[in-house]
Amino acid sequence: MHNRKTALIALTLVQLFYGLTFTFANDVIVKGHIKPFGFILIRVVCGGILFWLFGLVTPTKKIDTKDFPKLVAAAFFGVALNMLAFFKGLEYTTPINGAVIMITTPIIVLILSAILLKEPIKKIKAFGIALGLSGALILSLYGEESGNGANILLGNFLVFVNASSYSYYLILIKKLTAKYHPYDFIKWLFLFGALMVLPFGFHEVAAVQWTTLPNYIWFSVGFVVVFATFGTYLLNPLALSRLKATTVSTFIYLQPIFAGLFAISMGSDRLDLVKITAAILIFIGVYLVSKNYSLDH
Repeated sequence: MHNRKTALIALTLVQLFYGLTFTFANDVIVKGHIKPFGFILIRVVCGGILFWLFGLVTPTKKIDTKDFPKLVAAAFFGVALNMLAFFKGLEYTTPINGAVIMITTPIIVLILSAILLKEPIKKIKAFGIALGLSGALILSLYGEESGNGANILLGNFLVFVNASSYSYYLILIKKLTAKYHPYDFIKWLFLFGALMVLPFGFHEVAAVQWTTLPNYIWFSVGFVVVFATFGTYLLNPLALSRLKATTVSTFIYLQPIFAGLFAISMGSDRLDLVKITAAILIFIGVYLVSKNYSLDH
């Protein structure tokens, strides 16, 4: 019981950290302090350093040489493409839009599993996919433009690419997690990921005026590195080891709630009818996709 309670707290913290990241990252990027790809390089390199230091004090299993190509692919989809698309998308869209788009992840996982793993899709889940994707489409086509000249359609598309990339990453590491503990290979994912994002972010990092960054921006960058990167990758395995996958998947509903409340309180976004309508459609769609059914129809 105690372990389950600890896992539930860990999972809630993961969604809280991710939810707050939409606003912190958006403020850093949109206000022009650090450009998206530069921010990603900082996140991946600093996160990777923390994971390698963590590996020095935790027992780890040696990775088989034959598994490194899988790790490289996982690093591309789970770190490089995933994060580059996410932060670039936040440059154009709003925190609430991004968070709502992100909860399509279970829907994308189901679609990719059907295509790649040949897993059948029940009719009710197909209906859920249609609802969820229609919500994402409404948000992208009818979401308002923000005052900074952002491109909501492009931003939402990039966040959707991020969600799709992360979904494919989850499928890629399915066999790896059966063979290794996540702590064994996360440090390698970030090492390979850092090498992949280096060409994109090097010049943007070099252009940062470090001495003029406000304290809030330093705090935002630190939060994303320590809590939304290092913290979430440590807490997620703890939750997954003690809870059913279906229980874990439902917690993604908390992410847009945390993101929306925080973004509104910070003045970084506002709620409107389009966002509410899209969120309802996506929530229902994800619920239908994630729900277990005892009967096949």
